[in-house]
Amino acid sequence: MSLPVLIEPVAQDMQAVDKIIRERLNSEVVLIRTIGDYIVKAGGKRMRPALLLMMARALGYQGTQHHLLAAVVEFIHTATLLHDDVVDESDMRRGRQTANAVFGNAASVLVGDFLYSRTFQMMVESGSLEIMSVLADATNVIAEGEVLQLLNVHDPDVTEERYMHVVRYKTARLFEAAAQVGALLASCEAPVVELAAEYGRRVGTAFQLIDDVLDYSGDAEALGKNVGDDLREGKATLPLIRVMEVGSPAQRQLIRDAIIAGDGDFDAVAAAIHGTDALEHTRLAAQREAAAAAAAIAGFPGSVFKSAMLDFCAFAVDRAH
Repeated sequence: MSLPVLIEPVAQDMQAVDKIIRERLNSEVVLIRTIGDYIVKAGGKRMRPALLLMMARALGYQGTQHHLLAAVVEFIHTATLLHDDVVDESDMRRGRQTANAVFGNAASVLVGDFLYSRTFQMMVESGSLEIMSVLADATNVIAEGEVLQLLNVHDPDVTEERYMHVVRYKTARLFEAAAQVGALLASCEAPVVELAAEYGRRVGTAFQLIDDVLDYSGDAEALGKNVGDDLREGKATLPLIRVMEVGSPAQRQLIRDAIIAGDGDFDAVAAAIHGTDALEHTRLAAQREAAAAAAAIAGFPGSVFKSAMLDFCAFAVDRAH
């Protein structure tokens, strides 16, 4: 199932969110408007805001605050991407040049800061200290995850446990917060809010693990970024970690050298990965996370929104980009 079909139950809500995104990107500073417009036109999956909308609707929310908060989640995500692309020296995202490649590193970092501060303004409008706390904590944890990832760069001794710690912080936490906010908007009891959070955390983890798989099995055009970027950045993702665990001495040394140097022979590394169970190991880990996500919301009331969230679990694992 394609993502547009999957999120069809909240299509009208998403239109309202896109309107807020465009309105709140407005600034008297021309460069902010220019980069903001560039980001919006780049598209993106909008999965995190869609998840918030679906969770809120699935649990019976009838208001409109979910539009504002879904836009907040998307702004937080976009700000992290702007900063990530600078740190990673990336020049391609979503099939086009990154903002830093077009406008420079300084402008990208500063507009990322603008987006973070704009989210603070929008969070206050929600009027809920509990929701503000969830989003503020998530933003802080994501920053910690980014620093943890930086510490892991070019380190061939990163363990699966250390890597999963980064995934939980850097990627899964915003999915978790989006789902949690959806449940809080619906005034759910604490156990239901926790189940919603677990759903988001698990599906976000599955999504990242499949990203790891696609980095060594997809094509650049479909992925919208350069295949093998993680290797060139010296990141020890799960497929590489797995080769280090089960590969031959020659394969392990090849991966070790590539992680340290960040400029190894991509074809040779890919061959080593495909010569072991690295991709299957990573895909199975993603499938376990997706299954746990589905189990977390199994007891929620039946609705088109719940069905879409269950389909989202399958999409996170089965997608090709």
